[in-house]
This record gives sequence, structure tokens and C-alpha cells, in this order.
Amino acid sequence: MKFNITYILILFGSIFLWSCENEITVELPKSEPVVVIDAWINNKPEQQKISVLKSIPYFENNFLPGLNDAVVTVEDLTDDLLYTFDKGEEEGQYIWEPNASQPYFGKIGNQYKLTVQLGSSTYESYSNMNRVPEIDSISYRFEKGNSFFPDSYFAGVFATDPIGPGDAYWIKAWKNGQFLNKPSEINISYDAGGSPGAVVDGIVFIQPIRDGINPFDQDENDEFLSPYSPGDSVYVELMSINYDTYTFLLEVATQTDRPGGFAELFAQPLANVSSNIAIASEATQATPVIGFFNVSAVSALGRRLDPDNLPVEKN
Repeated sequence: MKFNITYILILFGSIFLWSCENEITVELPKSEPVVVIDAWINNKPEQQKISVLKSIPYFENNFLPGLNDAVVTVEDLTDDLLYTFDKGEEEGQYIWEPNASQPYFGKIGNQYKLTVQLGSSTYESYSNMNRVPEIDSISYRFEKGNSFFPDSYFAGVFATDPIGPGDAYWIKAWKNGQFLNKPSEINISYDAGGSPGAVVDGIVFIQPIRDGINPFDQDENDEFLSPYSPGDSVYVELMSINYDTYTFLLEVATQTDRPGGFAELFAQPLANVSSNIAIASEATQATPVIGFFNVSAVSALGRRLDPDNLPVEKN
């Protein structure tokens, strides 16, 4: 008896596909909720916010519930000042408002201590407001298309890292008012480069950092789009961050920018990201805490793309 090899392959393929349709229910162990403190503040002349929340189970499709009975303060340890964050309108949100005597928060070079009191539990963290350079300029350039990209306009942000090693920055960008918040769009710099190991102190940011303000989106056919088009605008904030903040953002990018598919077999295993908020030594029975505290100095600049005002390409 002869067997048709095509028929055999189809038969076995059908069996394999049928077996892949079995539904698997994953039973995750329930864990006790923890306190989540989100404390990213800066010296922009505007309202500063700190959120105190409670974690929820992974599969619960909801926002984190706010904790409204906290006492939240930030102490300037250098100038001996106390900033009190009052309860805001939103659940779990605490706010400091600028005023005539204090038009913005903090001072570059000073050290700050966050304290969150929740009942008998106290949580603490420390952060410095480090220096930040001014943004020199934002430029656009046109590049002819190739097999990977169409004709495209790219943006670049130019700033010079101050002399002296150890500065770190988060370069945040908005295209047409929309924050570029994908994991792949987390753009951080150590001095003028991408990591502490490179000797790039006191120079203009290297090109991968400058070009980190470009979104790389695709159309319905999975074809890459030009990052910017005539009339688009980009707004950039250059924020000084502490070294532990640099490490935290690097971990966030690693844990959230997952390749998917077969590549996940070789990806870094999932793990909790670090936190710089701790339970005070006298509150050892407190609920565990996660989250982050950072105080930034900020410089900012924006520019709209005018294709008639671009650098002339050299032949």
C-alpha cells in the first residue's frame, strides 16, 4: 500500500494544531497587597505630585486603589526646609503647590528625604537634585529611504554633558504633544553616553542618545513610518537623575520591552525591578513597599519640522 506523503504531513499537522487549542488556566498564588509610592518630582514651576497606592492582583483589570490617610513630606536636608504634600482631589494623590516665596521646588545640588507616614508605618527614601545642562538645539534631517525605511525625517536633540563624571539623565520626548512612553522609547544617558563604562564625559551627547527622541511606528502592513512629517513638532525635557534612578529605568526597559515569540527563550527572565524606598527602622512590622523617589532638575526645548529649513545634504 502506498501512502501519500502530503496527506501524512497534513494529518500530523492537523493533530498538532488541534492539540494547541487546549485552554490552560493558570492559578497564580495570591499575595498580600503592598504599598506603592510613586514620587517623581522636579524643579519645573508647577504643581508637584506624589501618589500613595496599594497593589492589586495581576489579573484584576483596574487602577491601583489610592491610600488617602497618608502624611507625605519632603525635607530639604541641605537647607533645612520642609515641603508638605497635601491630599489632592484624586485618590491617593498628594500635592505641593508653588507660591510667591517658593515658585518652584528645590535647589540644584541639595539632598532630599521623602517620608510617608501610614498609620504606624513609616517609609523613607533619599534623592539628590543633580545638575542638568541646557538643551543647545533640536534639529531635523532628511534621509533617503532604503530596504528598511521609507524616505524619512529624523530629529536630534543636542546638549553638552558638563565636565565631571557621574551625571545621569532621562531624555523624555513628546511628538505633537503625545508622550513617547513605549518601553523601547526610554532614553537614558550616563554622562554623554549610554552606560557608565564609556569615557564620554564633558562632550555633546552621542548620536544614539540624540536620536532617542524618534518614534519608530509601523503601518497596518508592518512597514516602518517616517518618525516625523512636515508640520510635526517635538518637545524634549532633559531631566537629571540619580544613579539608582538610572539603574531603575534600565531595569524597567529590560523587563517591559519583551521580544515575544521564540526570542523569549533567550530573553532575560522576568523579575521585580528595584526600589529605593524603604521601611523606617522603627517600623519593622510595616506593610512591604515598592516604588521610587527621584528629584530632578529639568531643561526643555521644542521645535516644529519645517522641511524648507533643513541642513543641505552634501553630495
